[in-house]
Amino acid sequence: MTKVKRACDLISDEKRRIIITDIINYFECERGEKIGVVAAEEILNFMLQTFGSDLYNKGVADSLDFLKERFNNLELDMNAILRK
Repeated sequence: MTKVKRACDLISDEKRRIIITDIINYFECERGEKIGVVAAEEILNFMLQTFGSDLYNKGVADSLDFLKERFNNLELDMNAILRK
């Protein structure tokens, strides 16, 4: 059976726990508010659903730009070693 990937599955369970703890700590230290695990999970899920795909797409676009530049340089290098 194939597992369906959801927006909230973009990160591992371990990383998810770390981020949830970070969110709880942020609210307590920076805003003086106490929130629980459920509220922190809802904030994380909202953030992933809202702009998770934008961040992913930006990473893919940056990788594509990097590869285009590398292949352009490879073409220049290969042309430089052609025997005349």
